[in-house]
Amino acid sequence: MATATPKLISALRTTAARLREGSNFQWGHMGSCICGHLAQTVTELSPAEIPRRALERHGDWSQQSVEHCPTSGLAIDHVIDEMLALGLHIGDLRHLEKLSDPRILARVPARWLRHQDRDHAVQYMEAWAELLEDELRAAPAIAERRAPKLAPSTAAASPVAPAPAP
Repeated sequence: MATATPKLISALRTTAARLREGSNFQWGHMGSCICGHLAQTVTELSPAEIPRRALERHGDWSQQSVEHCPTSGLAIDHVIDEMLALGLHIGDLRHLEKLSDPRILARVPARWLRHQDRDHAVQYMEAWAELLEDELRAAPAIAERRAPKLAPSTAAASPVAPAPAP
């Protein structure tokens, strides 16, 4: 699961809003599917440019993510690298493409999601953003519970004697 970061949450919310407002959504198009829309938000590339970058290697987002190599020099790997830099993990791209992460699905109001359905894509991204926001809010409390408890210092209670004069 992705690492909760404010930038990733913002990218998910921005992408969901663009889709909700009627942006072109085509599940079978690398630049206009749900992963393509998130890539547009993250990279500011056009929907036409993303598939051009993906042509160097065969496959949809799921296949591209499996074959991702940060040192390949392939343009699509640079796109994926930018997405990973926000906190995504490779597996998140496969789940996003199919709207299939169980932790996110548990938060979606619809019983069944179809990855070809714009409204379902919006629901999934909004639920994911909410999940990450909850994780981000919980992070300080978790860190506090995990921090070792230190006994009160007795040194602070007793003054230190000054060193003898030479």
